[in-house]
Amino acid sequence: MVEKVDAEPVSGRAMLGQTLRVLREKAGKSLGQLADETGYEKSYLSRLESGDRVSKVTVMEDLDGYYGTGDLLLSHWKAARLDAFKDQYREFMALEATARIMRKFSLGVPGLLQTEDFAREVLSGLQTTPEDAELVEEQVAARVGRQYLLRQKPEPNVRIIMDEYAFRRPAALPKTWDAQLLHIEAVAMWPNVTLQVLPFAAGVHHHMSASLTLLWQKDGSGVAYSEGIDWGELTEEPAGVLKHRLSYDRLRDLSLSPSDSLTFIRNVLEDHRS
Repeated sequence: MVEKVDAEPVSGRAMLGQTLRVLREKAGKSLGQLADETGYEKSYLSRLESGDRVSKVTVMEDLDGYYGTGDLLLSHWKAARLDAFKDQYREFMALEATARIMRKFSLGVPGLLQTEDFAREVLSGLQTTPEDAELVEEQVAARVGRQYLLRQKPEPNVRIIMDEYAFRRPAALPKTWDAQLLHIEAVAMWPNVTLQVLPFAAGVHHHMSASLTLLWQKDGSGVAYSEGIDWGELTEEPAGVLKHRLSYDRLRDLSLSPSDSLTFIRNVLEDHRS
């Protein structure tokens, strides 16, 4: 008897590429025609079909509209974007995508709030080769694309605590920092988002070297994810999640109120512009 060998699983990126190619061929379009009719470069569309790149989420929305496929490509993109992240992060990303309640603490501007230009500046720190530049663009697209989570229906209930440190480390380009502050201000006023600033005046605290995210699903199950520069730890055991929740609550109690936090953000923006 011939022993069966499991086929190597197809990546989300490859599956998206195959779907793009099938849709184009079914529509009877060449890559050149598709490029002319959508405004995207032929070489870019080709790399999406070959699975070499993960696009911005808006590209998938445009192509879903072009082909009349509802949110088919968008749903494939949600799986493909995970390919841009490290393995230990992917399980957390999958849980984040379905969470009904999110609680986040970040020393810097969290990825869910970063503008494209700010994310590019942050992620470009280790860029040394042309290949690195392409990887950065892929990571930027994946990071910015995560932000659809804040606006998906039904909208999750989100509370974000940002350390004052995040507001004292501006982007290199003034216009990038201006746009980033404006975006944070706008998100802070969304009805499903509560944003607080943990001021320097609160003193030292127990999360000065790591971010923390707590997620709860529709069924009430929760997880905690702690992350440093080169590590990440997902906690699913209830006692561990409770410990992290109490830890988060202490940070919340030390933070400025939501209204005072919004005033703080606006003051930082005013100081930046003066």
